[in-house]
Amino acid sequence: MPGPAPAPAARDPRGGGDTATRTRREEPTRGRRALRGAEAPEPDDDLDITDEGPELPIVPVRRMLALAVAGFALLLATGLVMGAQTAGVGLGRVPYAAVVFGAQLLYMFATTMAMRPPALKVVATVGVLAAIAADIGAIYPDTPSVTPLGLVAGGGLVAGVLGQMFRPQGRMRVSESLASTVVIVLGVVSFATLIVLTRVPAGTQAIVVCLIASGIALGVARLTDVVAPWPRLADQVPRGSAGIVLGAMLGTAAAALIGRYMVPFTPHEAALVGMAAAGAAVLADLTIGFAEAGRELAGDAPTMWLARHMQGPLAGFALAAPVAYVISVVFLVPA
Repeated sequence: MPGPAPAPAARDPRGGGDTATRTRREEPTRGRRALRGAEAPEPDDDLDITDEGPELPIVPVRRMLALAVAGFALLLATGLVMGAQTAGVGLGRVPYAAVVFGAQLLYMFATTMAMRPPALKVVATVGVLAAIAADIGAIYPDTPSVTPLGLVAGGGLVAGVLGQMFRPQGRMRVSESLASTVVIVLGVVSFATLIVLTRVPAGTQAIVVCLIASGIALGVARLTDVVAPWPRLADQVPRGSAGIVLGAMLGTAAAALIGRYMVPFTPHEAALVGMAAAGAAVLADLTIGFAEAGRELAGDAPTMWLARHMQGPLAGFALAAPVAYVISVVFLVPA
């Protein structure tokens, strides 16, 4: 016997099909009407719609670390200045070139470890070859000039591009690798300008003025962070603006004092050269701190401890060297 027939679906008195079907059709419309009308839910007063995410922690200033970095900066300045005093004629500049090459290797190591480029071996190899070629180009030409250094820098960038193209990964992350190559090649070539300065009139005196001013500026800036790291430039950068300003001022004052006793500089000229070199050094050091903080905020793994803290003073001297050459040789003490 067939069972009882199913009951017919309830009809909507307004027409348009059964009640269940009409309910399903009206659900989206009711949602839209609720959002537009007075039935929209009130916002939660406890919800802060201006919240931009978790607050970033303030990085503390490590005073013993600042003291160690200051000592490293002063030691590096002393080595480069004393080496310039021993530079002789012709091949007699090779010992000073060895001192400069040591600084170039430290810069290349620290920058490579800090930036961690994709093609690390390629970038490091190009950096070492560029340092050797730049030192040779600064010693052997009969006429002292920075033109060979420019050619070395251009050749190093081309070598970096070719090395990147022949990698097994091809063009993956090529821009990051080339950016690291540019920073390293320009840095090691900049150090070689110190060798060129020993070959021009008053070049050795310019090295003394500029590097002492830069070393004092970097050292005082870090030492000030030990006792007064304020006002903070950024919460994630453990540096104080008082040290930056005081370091640049004392570096300039030291250069002016040296200019009183060093021919052919006058206190005025030495102060100008020292101010340019000291300002460039402390700004390069500060820039490295901001770059490191940016990498950490982006989620990159922390870099090697030693490389991270050596990079700032090394970058400061790398920038101070060409500034000293341009200011002292081109404008103040023409060859």
